[in-house]
Amino acid sequence: MGLSNGLKGSLTLKECVMTLAMEHHFDQTVESQMRNFFRTLGEKDRRRYAAIEARKLPFGGIRYIAKVLGCCENTIASGIKELESLADGDPLEGRQRVEGGGRPKKN
Repeated sequence: MGLSNGLKGSLTLKECVMTLAMEHHFDQTVESQMRNFFRTLGEKDRRRYAAIEARKLPFGGIRYIAKVLGCCENTIASGIKELESLADGDPLEGRQRVEGGGRPKKN
């Protein structure tokens, strides 16, 4: 049994939550500014910026920001974990990637 939306009968709870989440978005000018700024950042700062923007939004924020910025949802999830660990100091200070990260060296 769904919730009445007054238009086409009823929506499931999940559909209502998704509809509400999509109502919280930025206008095209702001999205464009976000993308332009995002492109100027390094890898570490991109993850963290995307994470901060996603956390500002309700349910669906990670998916929406990933779409706006053209990055992977997993990238934002990694950024969220990094932001949460900043209370203990920045584990990546002075680095872009964790130790051993990146492409393997040729022998």
